[in-house]
Amino acid sequence: MPLKLRKMKLRLLAVYLLVSIIATAQDVTLDPVTVTSTMVPERASKTGRNVVTLKGDKITQLPVTSIDELLRYIPGLEVQMRGPAGSQSDFSVRGSTFQQVLVILDGVRLNDPNTGHFNSYIPIATAEIDRIEVLKGASSALYGSEAVGGVIHIITKTFVSKQGETQKHLQLQTSAGEFGLMNVNAGGFYQKGNTVLSVGMLSANAEGQQQRGIKGYFHNNTISASLNQYINQYWNVSVRSAYDSRDFAAQNFYTTFISDTANEQVKTFWNQLRIGYKKNKSRLSILGSYKTADDTYQFNSVGLPNKSKSKLAQGSVIYDYTQSEQVNYIVGVQYQNKAINSNDRGKHNLSQTAGFISLNYNPTKKFTINPALRLDWIEGIGTELVPQINLSYRLHKWQLRASGGKTIRDADFTERFNNYNKAFVASGRIGNPDLDPERSFSYELGADYLLSNTLKISASAFQRYQTKLIDYVTTPYVQMPRKDNLSPTGNYALAKNISKVTTTGIEMDIQFVRNFSNKQSLWMNSGFVWLDDHSSAGTPSLYISSHAKYIFNFNLQYRVDWLRIAFNGLYKKRDPQTASAINANVSAQYFVLNSKIEGLMLKDRLSLFVEIDNVFDKNYQDVLGSQMPGRWFMSGFKINL
Repeated sequence: MPLKLRKMKLRLLAVYLLVSIIATAQDVTLDPVTVTSTMVPERASKTGRNVVTLKGDKITQLPVTSIDELLRYIPGLEVQMRGPAGSQSDFSVRGSTFQQVLVILDGVRLNDPNTGHFNSYIPIATAEIDRIEVLKGASSALYGSEAVGGVIHIITKTFVSKQGETQKHLQLQTSAGEFGLMNVNAGGFYQKGNTVLSVGMLSANAEGQQQRGIKGYFHNNTISASLNQYINQYWNVSVRSAYDSRDFAAQNFYTTFISDTANEQVKTFWNQLRIGYKKNKSRLSILGSYKTADDTYQFNSVGLPNKSKSKLAQGSVIYDYTQSEQVNYIVGVQYQNKAINSNDRGKHNLSQTAGFISLNYNPTKKFTINPALRLDWIEGIGTELVPQINLSYRLHKWQLRASGGKTIRDADFTERFNNYNKAFVASGRIGNPDLDPERSFSYELGADYLLSNTLKISASAFQRYQTKLIDYVTTPYVQMPRKDNLSPTGNYALAKNISKVTTTGIEMDIQFVRNFSNKQSLWMNSGFVWLDDHSSAGTPSLYISSHAKYIFNFNLQYRVDWLRIAFNGLYKKRDPQTASAINANVSAQYFVLNSKIEGLMLKDRLSLFVEIDNVFDKNYQDVLGSQMPGRWFMSGFKINL
């Protein structure tokens, strides 16, 4: 290892340990109640899993403008951004591909059947978010396909509200900055008695910084509304509707061709329903949702756009019964119907049904066992049995945990049919309708150290054995299974089932929480992940070679009296890549720091702030060819009533 690189790593580690020791904070619990791990409210320490929780109000306190930017700095979560302010991002947990992370909104899956690239288009205004829970590791036994690397669960204020409370809250944050930037984050929450109502709007717009011949503009807007009505002491009905529109420059988002000056528009409609029943020891949830996503992608000004409309209809019934303080059962059935109509991918439809059962058993106050079993049926594929078990044991200030389970993931429509409906494809990625589902087995061992709800250190070692991993692999024309619309001189990457991939890793998360006084506090969370993977394929695959080998990220927030200062940062080390035709490169490593200084007035009801993104003006790319912005100044105000 070069001396310079070794010294840099030692400095980063020293800063990491120093910040972890001195950091203190406010309004954060280090052993929160989580629902993601077990589908029922349970202390995180008893789930046997590594779960990170972040309150939704942090998005207005930290130097971020969108949900994917907020997730970028959550410990252990890698976000590979193609553009700023929610333009497009891929999620990776523990070295997973971007299709192997499941995104959930109030218990209902959001993953788009067209492509995993759209999973970051979360159709919810941030003002509605109560908290975000990130569950690391295998979770297919409860949630099914895509829950391979982990689960990102967004939980909203309306859907977790309690009957009989009275609350009113209104917030508005707006900012302006360089390159024509205008951002608005607004929302209101109202509850009186049995009625709960929430609305929100998020808007990010800019002409953008200069790229290769075009500007990296974006116009990303989300509006959402939700209602929770308690009919009586047993029944309640919750509904949500949302509209999400993204219009952005997409140059080299998917290719490294010099002729790529792409733009893209994605419009999503989301409707969601939950009927809840609770009496004595029984709970019943009936969930339903319907999503449409219209995508228009134009490679350059002379090409015809690709147009796709995907649909996702879902329904599930979940019943849990608490037999005693030691025993709780959960049973459920789920149904999905996925469809697409595209001038590029064609017209297709797929159904999937599953049933599952889970047990939470506490033989002693210190020991928890959580086994789960799921039976999935996928149209055209057949049935798949998916087991999992989680163990947790309390030993003084330590929580020891272990988990093991099988995961599955079926191919999306892009992996199966990309470029299949075109008359001629000169180069690019080609789908494969004969793909088998991915299968893997994951296990982990970990421990959490919790000191008086002030310091929490979590460490985990994990390994995932994957078979038939789906990935794009550079493939000569003569080896292409279908040549009808291909050129003998073209350069193609074919979607394939790679024989075996083994991913091994170690992660550490640190949180430290404490108030000095009512007006002095310091909050921090940070994480470090080391990853190593091996593939049996002779040619390195596209996405396995793209995730970071080392990643360190953090959020830091300090308040004293009327002043609040916030930082977040990210360090990545990964395999370098180059594309000389467009003068693009993925550097071996980079570090990005963002900052925000906020002055609080009128008992915190009004604040003025200045934010600087990419403080050191780092030139970097997460995805080869997708240039990320340099230093960006902005300022604004926030009102809380």
